[in-house]
Amino acid sequence: MIPLLTIFSCQKMEENVQPTDTAILYTMPEESAPHEGTWLQWPHEYQYGVTYRNRLDATWVKMTAAIVAGEKAHIIAYDETEKSRIIGLLSKAGVPLTNVDFKIAPTDDVWVRDNGPIYVKDNTGQIVIEDWGFNGWGNKADYQNCNLIPSKIAKDQNIPKVDLDELMVNEGGAVEIDGQGALLATKSAILNKNRNPGMTQAQAEAIFTKYLGVTKFIWLKGKAGLEITDMHIDGFARFGNSETLVTMNHDDLLDWQVPEEDITTLYAATNKNGQAYRILKLPLTQNNVETAYGKKLDYKGSYVNYYIGNKNVLVPNYNDPNDAVANKLIQSLYPNRTVVGIDVRNLYANGGMIHCVTQQQPK
Repeated sequence: MIPLLTIFSCQKMEENVQPTDTAILYTMPEESAPHEGTWLQWPHEYQYGVTYRNRLDATWVKMTAAIVAGEKAHIIAYDETEKSRIIGLLSKAGVPLTNVDFKIAPTDDVWVRDNGPIYVKDNTGQIVIEDWGFNGWGNKADYQNCNLIPSKIAKDQNIPKVDLDELMVNEGGAVEIDGQGALLATKSAILNKNRNPGMTQAQAEAIFTKYLGVTKFIWLKGKAGLEITDMHIDGFARFGNSETLVTMNHDDLLDWQVPEEDITTLYAATNKNGQAYRILKLPLTQNNVETAYGKKLDYKGSYVNYYIGNKNVLVPNYNDPNDAVANKLIQSLYPNRTVVGIDVRNLYANGGMIHCVTQQQPK
């Protein structure tokens, strides 16, 4: 079983402005920009067993229902048998299949945010798939099947692919971009001996400038070894849109083990033009999370790891009093979308929340 994505902390944040815009070849649209669709890797029995799969199915059904209301759901099924099973689950739940399509491909697990295709636009506005390296969060889990997913999707969709597999290991959950030239990330999840040994910060920034279109870098040192991702940023700090940084309130960041000095720096982060972001502070759950099957976890849940769809915003919920609080706060940020709470308790016991298992394909 994959270790938990449950505890994040950070050290002093550093901000650097590096290469000029002339180095940019590709630009990654910000998540709230219009989507063509959303990718999901459906849970299966072939890695962790039938019980694992069965405990997660309901979450995927609800995510699919929320996604297809405003865009396509691109579902990766392990094989044809799994595809038939998934169709049965969706049909039984009354989820229309009009906006659903399937890609048949073996996967090691469900974390498409980290192993899936990263869609960018080139300087002519054409959609391109970037295939970054994926090595199971530093060889901590099986990854051979998942590392092939971007290449397979690019071939099926007949979309040009930029092969970065040997250039840099980069998981989607490790980087946040505001769509206006700024990137937020932890060094521990990128400049790490188990991801990119020997890579310097300057080298990483040059790569990100060229392939993601960013020139302003907000680096957190992070903490390697705390959990499987070596502290992905999307568990506790995200760009809600190009002007808004979504994080937690002060006390909950402390509970999440974020040092006081980093909280101050996070709240003071500025964009490429030196302007302060609007800060939306979300709570943690009021209580430690308990799964739907009765397992008591010894940690609280984060609401920061939500996903912005075209019509609906999918927010992790935990059967907790703070679900309603977080849902209302997130709804205030997206007045033209509808917040849909998704029960992630069983998923959270295995390592992540909504953002970890979704990946946008922009229009």
